[in-house]
Amino acid sequence: MFDTLSERLEAIYKKLKGRGKLKEADVDASLREIRVALIEADVSLPVIKQFLGQVREKAIGQEVLASLTPGHQMVKIVNEELERLLGDGVAGLALAPKPPTVILMAGLQGSGKTTTCGKLARRFKKDGKNVLLVPADVYRPAAIEQLRVLGRDLGVDVYEAAGQSDPVAICREAVAQAEREARSVVILDTAGRQQVDEALMEELRRIKAALSPHEVLFVADAMMGQQAAEVARTFHEAVGITGVVLTKMDGDARGGAALSIKTVTGRPIKFIGLGEKLDALEPFHPDRVVSRLLGMGDVMTLIDKAQEACDLEEQKKLQKRIKKNQFDLEDFRDQLRQIRGMGSLQQMLSMIPGAGKLLKGVQVDESQFVRVEAIINSMTPLERANHNVINSSRKRRIARGSGTQVNEVNKLLKQFAQMKKMMKKFSSGRLPPGFNLGSMMGARRF
Repeated sequence: MFDTLSERLEAIYKKLKGRGKLKEADVDASLREIRVALIEADVSLPVIKQFLGQVREKAIGQEVLASLTPGHQMVKIVNEELERLLGDGVAGLALAPKPPTVILMAGLQGSGKTTTCGKLARRFKKDGKNVLLVPADVYRPAAIEQLRVLGRDLGVDVYEAAGQSDPVAICREAVAQAEREARSVVILDTAGRQQVDEALMEELRRIKAALSPHEVLFVADAMMGQQAAEVARTFHEAVGITGVVLTKMDGDARGGAALSIKTVTGRPIKFIGLGEKLDALEPFHPDRVVSRLLGMGDVMTLIDKAQEACDLEEQKKLQKRIKKNQFDLEDFRDQLRQIRGMGSLQQMLSMIPGAGKLLKGVQVDESQFVRVEAIINSMTPLERANHNVINSSRKRRIARGSGTQVNEVNKLLKQFAQMKKMMKKFSSGRLPPGFNLGSMMGARRF
């Protein structure tokens, strides 16, 4: 995310920080470079002009030019303005004082609207909310079936229109059913088009007028750059959106949509999609995104993911087993599963400060984790509890059962033995705070 822009800004900041004193000409030269970086990132030109004007106004003041560390002060101003550009803090969803909360999803075809409905439903269900998904796209049968499949996978109910073909009537009847069934949330998946047209806008206006939804979320493809921001503005002027969900952010190396959309629409980005999986939806934190932009990582999001994936009680039990030198291959496998549950390892590495530069161009082979788990699953309970009993014939059997080679089994056992030795150092009870397998295996390859 934002890789290209991040590289350009880091180079500019490095020059600034190396200066012992800044003159107005230095500020202007830096702003010209920032302007080029933002244009390359496909940020809207009016947004760039406004952004640079505000940075310059602050930067040429005595606070910067007379500062003992003017380069750092300049960087600080740019950071603050980037955060302001992206939005003021996390913008949550507006929930109805009296359920159900009605959320109208809008956007162009192919933006990921239906998948985002499923991702939101998953988040609400995890919070204990009773969700109803409503397929209101009567023009694309595949959209209705896609929502049904998502609902089945999530264990979330999908409204059955029973032959009804009017989107407004479908939405109205679905909300009425949700009220009768005391549902918490209703998510309306509306129709999209290849491009904006008046028929689409009129349909959305009719649905909004009939139901007065608590949220109207525009789903935008981040890969469209500043064009996504312009389309969002068109939707806002026609319908009145309350927020934006930016999808495909994991593939957006430029960042033009994210950096333009708040200024262009006046509405906040509420969520970002970082992949196709149903758990790949995150609340949008402007400060964390700026931190990633500057190559400073995103430790808070990494902590959030760890807390979500890891069971606190299980971690306490694990620490006790480590202290008693009882850590075995079954514990090892369970920890691997928890780490994989946090999401893409490549994404997690990008959140660690400095790791982006250190591991630039390095691809993490996540299939190795699958192979390790297969090897451990092919062992008997005795072998997992005591790896020392695994002799040559057992290794051959384990390799056959896991579809791997004996040398891979040997490699795993060797690394596990080394890990056990390391853990023995902590058996006296001096475990570091927040210790888990993830803190030990960051630099290891399996």
